[in-house]
Amino acid sequence: MRIARTAAALGFRGSDRQHLAHALKHVTMVRAYKRLQAVRLIAAGRAVKEVAQIVGVSEQTIYNWVNCYLHEHAAEALFDEPRAGRPPVAPDITAARIKREFGRDPLRLGYQATVWTVPLFTAHLSRRYRCQLSPDTLRRRMRQLDLRWKRPRYVYAEKEPHLPQKKGRWSGD
Repeated sequence: MRIARTAAALGFRGSDRQHLAHALKHVTMVRAYKRLQAVRLIAAGRAVKEVAQIVGVSEQTIYNWVNCYLHEHAAEALFDEPRAGRPPVAPDITAARIKREFGRDPLRLGYQATVWTVPLFTAHLSRRYRCQLSPDTLRRRMRQLDLRWKRPRYVYAEKEPHLPQKKGRWSGD
């Protein structure tokens, strides 16, 4: 069990509380806000056990955050480092290529369709640029490019000649 110490004994300066309060007003990331709030409560004199219950983390995590802040006395020490994230899928299929291929007629390219559908367009781009692309990824990229289309409405060229026989006596007038 750790011995509870005062904020000054932990190493907080008089200006740390104001600095942390200012940082709390301007932070946009939830994780950083949570860390800043916990360290600010410790700097205000709250017990580590109490702050751990308020924030919903272990006491050791609170000590880690306090030590991280006190090492530099900077709120930025509690922020997450930028992460690379997931690598992009099919980097060869750029926005310009999607727009260019979208403008082409699928019938002239040898497909038995007059308009693009997502599965057909996905297969075409994957084949043309030799990289795998899922329909969900293509939909997301097209949404980012504000490219949208609707499926064509199939309209018959002439009125159905035997509609009353198919639907009943009162239809087809």
